[in-house]
Amino acid sequence: MTLIDESELEEKLENLEGWRHEGTAIVKTFENADFVASVEFVDKLLEPAEELGHHPDIEISWNQVTVTISTHSEGGLTAADFDLAERIDRL
Repeated sequence: MTLIDESELEEKLENLEGWRHEGTAIVKTFENADFVASVEFVDKLLEPAEELGHHPDIEISWNQVTVTISTHSEGGLTAADFDLAERIDRL
């Protein structure tokens, strides 16, 4: 996989609502009704992550789920990261 350059990164982020660039990753925090809803949201992440063979880092804090996506094997961001972010946003 090829790392995305800075100009392509900015272009791709413009098409994703709420995602931000942090270091070598893109990050978004999703707000849910409560802890149960947060866990249910995380469960929904399983299908797109497995289908794409690309797995995010996930942090749950009561009614919030923070999803961090990066291609660790490449040391940064690739098209696969943005594909997964788009799929997550469609949930």
